[in-house]
Amino acid sequence: AGGIAEMAEMGEHVRKRTDALDAAGNTTAAIGKGFAIGSAALVSLALFGGFLTNATTSKVGTQLSPANTMVVNPMVVAFLLVGAMLPYAFSAFTMKSVGKAALEMVEEIRRQIRNEPGILTGEKEPDYQSCIQISTKSSLKEMIVPGALVILSPIVTGIFFGPVAIAGLLPGALVSGVQMAISYSNT
Repeated sequence: AGGIAEMAEMGEHVRKRTDALDAAGNTTAAIGKGFAIGSAALVSLALFGGFLTNATTSKVGTQLSPANTMVVNPMVVAFLLVGAMLPYAFSAFTMKSVGKAALEMVEEIRRQIRNEPGILTGEKEPDYQSCIQISTKSSLKEMIVPGALVILSPIVTGIFFGPVAIAGLLPGALVSGVQMAISYSNT
């Protein structure tokens, strides 16, 4: 609200009121983020507990005993580290995707300005639809790799390394992901 009031060159009394609204909105957003992160962490922890309970009572139960899932097991330690890297890899792929999509958008805007110089003076309307199409197409296309990473990593780990490896991968990703969520929400 404060930015809009400033761009509209409204008076100082309006700016004071919008600053108060901005402060209240920012506080509410921060509290909401905290609740979202906390609830996501608790749900993830409950799902991990469900995995351990289900895995120990099914056919793989002989392989996934409490003794095998201790941190002294090298397989668990190795996949704790792999799991801890997954949120960072996901974030890197996602940020790279956003950069690619933004570059495509910039190239389209430059093309439009080059072809129609009247856009800069306001004589001609830009082609908004092409920018929307680029944004939509890029957002869907570029999220394939991060989405595949999240979905396929536990499946591939389970197929090739077994449930003990998943018992390391999941808590590693959980702890690292919660830490990243807290860090990202405060930047």
